[in-house]
Amino acid sequence: MTDLPKDPRSIRVGSPSHAPAPVPDASAPDQVSRYRGRFPVGKVVLALFSLLVVVALVIAGMAWGSWRAVERVDLESVLAGSPSGTNFLVVGTDSRDGVAPDTANAGVIFGEGVAGERTDTIAVLRIDDGEVRLLAIPRDLYLPIDGGSPNRINVAFARGGPASLIRTVQSELGIGIDHYLEVDFAGFLGLVDAFGGIPFDFPYPTRDPKSGLDIPRAGLVELDSSMALAFVRSRSYTELVDGVERRDPTSDLGRVQRQQQFLGALFAELGETMNPFTMLDALDAVARNVRVDSGLSLNDAARLGLAVRGSSPTTATVPTTPWVTDSGAQVLLVKANAGDALDAFRP
Repeated sequence: MTDLPKDPRSIRVGSPSHAPAPVPDASAPDQVSRYRGRFPVGKVVLALFSLLVVVALVIAGMAWGSWRAVERVDLESVLAGSPSGTNFLVVGTDSRDGVAPDTANAGVIFGEGVAGERTDTIAVLRIDDGEVRLLAIPRDLYLPIDGGSPNRINVAFARGGPASLIRTVQSELGIGIDHYLEVDFAGFLGLVDAFGGIPFDFPYPTRDPKSGLDIPRAGLVELDSSMALAFVRSRSYTELVDGVERRDPTSDLGRVQRQQQFLGALFAELGETMNPFTMLDALDAVARNVRVDSGLSLNDAARLGLAVRGSSPTTATVPTTPWVTDSGAQVLLVKANAGDALDAFRP
């Protein structure tokens, strides 16, 4: 007679290959402690949190290091401010300082005998309750400069710098300015490079030998820094439509509209970028080629970035009418009924 196992629990029925796997009793004290030992959830969460804090501190430290390199301009006595929302006066200059001599399109960028610094772009960027508005100010706008005799508005910057330009915008357009932001060619090139290019859709092949713009095919094009600069500077914008070249006759006004379109594409690309180190690269790229008012803090700059990223700004241009001065210069005058378009920036 076969001896039975002493422990009845060891008896198995059926084929061993079909025996069900034992189910651990997680309620047993020894089982609970065993699972806790294998998966120390609290320690893992604490480690991840600590890592995130360290990364955040590193990013903040890198951002602060770049921000300290930004040049400040004391404009506290000039900035009138807006009763509601925040108005930034954004200026793009044609300063070539910091642009490498061997950069793409260098011959066009440096030109012959080009020196000094002028405003290539003037705009008011307004942030109010999450709404983003952009008002372009044509540089051929003809009005009293800093309370004096009339001239093109870019003369205000050339003669008196940011303070004179701010006073002119505030007194002649009635728009209170809270902060000032200025970027030159090197800063613009570095910003586009930091994002690896900016996608832009061209309906037709496009060129402008004066600015160096050359887009041989229509469609979505990844503009590198040199082509992006050529695009926003183009005043002889020429499209090839059905084999026929058509030059934009609006000159500076057309350029202003294209600059607004490019800013929209830049904001969209900013919204697509989730990598904080890419943002730091962008900040570092422009830090030494930017000037801001001394009252603009890193927190203010961060809030501005968060407000514009991924936004589709409502764009407008100061309403103008063409006029010819006594000396024969073709300029633009502010229309008499321009107030309706400007009211959105001066509530």
